[in-house]
Amino acid sequence: MLNMDVRKMRNLLEDRLQKEKRTFHFDREKDTLRIENNETGKGVTISLPNIISKWQKQKEKALDEVVYYVDNALGIMGKVHQLSGQERNIYPVIRSTSFPTTASDDEQFVTDEHTAETRIFYALDLGNSYQLIDEKLLNKEGWEKQKIRETALFNLRSLPTTVKEDHVAGNRFYFLHTNDGYDASRILNDSFLKKMSLEMMGQMTVSVPHHDVLIIGDIKNNTGYDVLAQMTLQFFADGKVPITALSFIYDAGSLEPIFIMGKNRRQ
Repeated sequence: MLNMDVRKMRNLLEDRLQKEKRTFHFDREKDTLRIENNETGKGVTISLPNIISKWQKQKEKALDEVVYYVDNALGIMGKVHQLSGQERNIYPVIRSTSFPTTASDDEQFVTDEHTAETRIFYALDLGNSYQLIDEKLLNKEGWEKQKIRETALFNLRSLPTTVKEDHVAGNRFYFLHTNDGYDASRILNDSFLKKMSLEMMGQMTVSVPHHDVLIIGDIKNNTGYDVLAQMTLQFFADGKVPITALSFIYDAGSLEPIFIMGKNRRQ
C-alpha cells in the first residue's frame, strides 16, 4: 500500500514542480525524490513517506508547503551571496545532529555543538528563504567563526519572544510560534530562557520538535510529562524540518534531555 502511495505522491509532486531546466531523480530504495536545477547542478532531496504522512492530515496544504520550499531553495542555489553588508541578516538555526553538516558540493557548513540532540548552524536570511553559511563563504569574506557566532546571536536577541499559554491538568505550556524560520533558534536566547524560568512554579522544560516552534513547559505533576511527550512527538511528526521529539530540562542555563518512557515515568 505504501509503495502505491509513494508512486502517487511522486507523480503529484513531479506535476507540481515541473519547470524548464529541472530534472527529477527517484531513489527506489530510500523512497526519496531529488529535484535538480540543470544549470547549477544543485538540487533538493525530499522524503516521500514523510510528505505522505503530512498529506494524510493536511491534504493540499502539505503539497503547497513542499512546492514553496523546493521552489525557494532551488531559486537561491547557485547564486553568489556575501556576508559583508548583510550582518543584520545573519541568524543561528537549530537542527538535529543527524542533519548533514556538508552541502551538496561537499563544502562544510559552519556549525557549533549544542546538545546531544541538536547542533547550531548559521544562516544568511534572504527574505523568503535562507542559505546556510559554509566555510568556503566564510573564508572568502575573511570572517572568523567567532564573528559569525556573535553577529547571529546578537540578531537573535532582537527577535520577538511573545508566547501563547495553555494549561493542562495543572501544568502550563508556553508556545513560541511566529513562523519566521527561527522559532526553535530562540532556545539559544539565554536571557529569554532565564526570564521564563522566573515564571516557573514547577520543573522548566524546553522543546524544539521542529524549526518553527519552541515549547516551554512548567511541569508540576506526572501527567504533565505524559502530555509533554505526546505533544512533542506530534509536533515532531508534523514539522517541515523536524529536530527532536525529546525535551530538555532547563536548570540554571543548562539543557539536559529527558526520556519519558511510559505513563508517569521519566529519566
